[in-house]
Order: sequence, then structure tokens, then C-alpha cells
Amino acid sequence: MWYLNILHFLNLTDFEVKIIKNKRNRMYKFADQKQEKETVFTIKTQDVKFGVGALRELWSDARSLGMNRIALFLDSNIQASSPITLILESFQSTGLEVDIYDAVVCEPNSSSCMAAADFVKQGEYDGIVSIGGGSVMDTAKAANLLSCHGGEILDYVNAPIGLAKKVPGPLLPHIACSTTSGTGAETTGIVVLDIEEVGLKSGISSPHLKPNHAIVDPETTLTLPSGVIASTGFDVLTHAVESYVARPYTSSDRPLNPSLRMGYQGATPYNDIGALAAIRIGGKYLLRAVKDDQDEEARYQLMFAATLAGLAFNSAGVHIPHAMSYSVATLKHEYTAHGYENLPPMAPHGISVVLNAPAAFRFTGPTNPERHLEVAQAMGIDTRDAKLEDAGMILADCFIDLMKKTGLPNGLGALGYSEQDIPALAEGGFAQQRPLSMSPCAVSEEDLKNLYKDALQYW
Repeated sequence: MWYLNILHFLNLTDFEVKIIKNKRNRMYKFADQKQEKETVFTIKTQDVKFGVGALRELWSDARSLGMNRIALFLDSNIQASSPITLILESFQSTGLEVDIYDAVVCEPNSSSCMAAADFVKQGEYDGIVSIGGGSVMDTAKAANLLSCHGGEILDYVNAPIGLAKKVPGPLLPHIACSTTSGTGAETTGIVVLDIEEVGLKSGISSPHLKPNHAIVDPETTLTLPSGVIASTGFDVLTHAVESYVARPYTSSDRPLNPSLRMGYQGATPYNDIGALAAIRIGGKYLLRAVKDDQDEEARYQLMFAATLAGLAFNSAGVHIPHAMSYSVATLKHEYTAHGYENLPPMAPHGISVVLNAPAAFRFTGPTNPERHLEVAQAMGIDTRDAKLEDAGMILADCFIDLMKKTGLPNGLGALGYSEQDIPALAEGGFAQQRPLSMSPCAVSEEDLKNLYKDALQYW
């Protein structure tokens, strides 16, 4: 047929293209005759403002995004602080209307996110600003989604826990301002929350959830307790390491339609840059930031590492330590971490993640040992005489040593878990198929049982 001759003339046969004629709508579609491996990755940029004093310019950034009436999500613990007072005064002096929502819960859940969505629905806002840690920013993202497009939490939660409904379109403009050096939530299109309906923690992922603008002001971390710095700092490191040792993007099947390309791509040359830089910075400054609350340089650098790690894992993804963390954070609530004494007993996100990291990296080490050794080297370990077969163990020992020095609990047993809990932990972890799919090696539920057992005690 004439169009086939044209295709040959245009040299489009490299992809063994076939043409499907749709008789109903008279449109033509192109599809690959055979499945090929991925050769394309996307670079997901983010508008980030970083530096001491950046929050003082928040009013201008809000104006530039067309905001006039703002829903301001705040951590109630910082609402009375001088930086927030200055921000509110700048809003008022520039004619911006602001309503404050401070009913955010640490480790948000379905109910808290629905309540936040109701707040946004009733206010007729034209923009959202969130100032706080990951819980505040994730709550704002979820509220933005539900207020704009309706539905229930489970509609959007990742499969198989939820229906994984695609976010249909853009949301209200959102400026996310991080006050902790950990989650990287200001740079990601991800929401993590407790799904009360099923008793598990999971997530929602969409490019539309990514804030339009991120503000990272290291000055906000100077008053944080050392325990909070330790928990969030280890979250930085595990984000970066997981994205660096994730399976390569070339291991995925090329989508028949480019629009179906997943947001989580696996490790790419671009993401590697940010991840490795974050690892170097975290390895150098985490202990300093925890041990000395007057070390402004260390806390500044750790904040920058968090931003780099967020940019990296937003595209590359995280995998086993994070997948395991969701059931760790959900099944027991009897642990009180240093720096979180004013909250009900729980495992802070960074702790629930990093306690799985040594076990996970021992497991993944044989898959890509060179990368595991590169990570250990970036964290300050001399790997010149290291054997490839020891890569996973070397990286695990590096994490364990740093965990000891920063006063983290000695494995999941310190959180109240025992071998009797392993089947339930593994069941919850195995339900997290989205992050597990980014692992450099296949992970079965039986593998997870062994990993949770390994993570019960490290020293």
C-alpha cells in the first residue's frame, strides 16, 4: 500500500513498524512488532531555590506563580517560630491572603489527607504552600490531588494495594519548603501515607504531584534535635544509594507507546550524578551534623545532599529498604526515637528505612558489586584492595558503623519486632511492588523473610 512505500522511503523500518488501520475512526496507529529493551531515559528537572534566607523570598515566588489566596500547610511545632512569623508578615504586607492548615499528623494517613483535602475544597484557593518535613509536604500534595480531581485515597494508591488510577491532569500550583534534611519530598511527585483501610503504608506517584517550585533553606535545620537529624540524614543516604544501585533503565522493556514510560526509570547516567554527590556529602557530614548542633556547615551540606538525593530518586526510584520500611512503620508503634519524644510512639521514616539497608545491600551486592563498592568509597571507605564478592558486605558494614556512631537502634529488634513478626512484615513488604520492581535483582516474599530476619540485630 502507498503508505508502506512512504515508510520505507523514510527509513522507518528499523523498528519493524507495522500499521494498524482502525476502520472505526479511520486513524492509523504504529506499534512495534517485537519488544525491545529501553534505550531512552528522561531528565526530570525541578525548579529549586536553595540557600540561607531563601524562605524570606517566598512571597515573591508565590506571586510569580499567580497565587493570591493561599492554603498554607504548616507543622504546628514551627508555627510560632520567628521564620514563620516573618513569612506571614511578608504575605500580609504584599496583599496575599493566607489560611493556615496545621492539623498535619506525623506520618500522614488516609483520614488526615482526606481532612486536608476538605480544607482546600472549602477555601477556593489558587495556590498551596507547604512548610515543614515530609509529612507536611506529602499531606499538601494529597490534599491538592483530592481537592482538584476528587475520588478516594485508594483510587490513586500504587497497585496492588490501591487501584493506581492515573492522576488526570494538573493541580493547583504548589510551593514546597523543606525544613528537614531528609525526605526530598519538595522535589518529588510521590506521596507516602498509611492506608488505614488495609493497615499498610504505601504511596501515590505522579508527575502532577511534583511541586511547581521548591525552596530549601538550611537555616531551618539549625534548631532540630540531633535524633531528627540522624533519622532524616539516613533517609538521605538510603535514597541516594538505592537510586544508584537500582536496576539500570536499559533493563526495562521499551514501551510500545512513549506515553506509557514509567516515572520510575531505574538508574540513569543523569541520576547517577546527583545520587553519588549526595552519598559523598552525606558520608562526610552526617556524623558531624548529628554530634554538633552548632556545626552550621554540616547541616547546610546535609540539606543540599537531601535535595540532590530527592532529584535522583524521583526518576531512578528506590527499592528494597524503602519497600521493607512500610510494614516496619505500620505494624508496631511502641518505639520512641530520640528527638521525637513529643509524638506518640512510632518508627520515624528514616529509621524504618535504614534499619533494613545493611541486610538489603548484602543481598543486592552480588548483582552489581562495582556500584556497591563505588558507594562505599563515596562514603569514605578505602576499597582499593576490596574483592568484588565482598561488595555488599562492605557497604552494609559501612552503614552499620555509621548507625552505631549516630546512636540509631540496633536493628528491628530494638523497635519491638521478633522472628514471630517476620511473616507479617514480609507480607506487607511484598505488597510494595512498585519500589521492589526497581531492585537490581528479583525479590520474592521468601527473600524478604530472610532480609527481615537479618535486619533484627546487627551488633
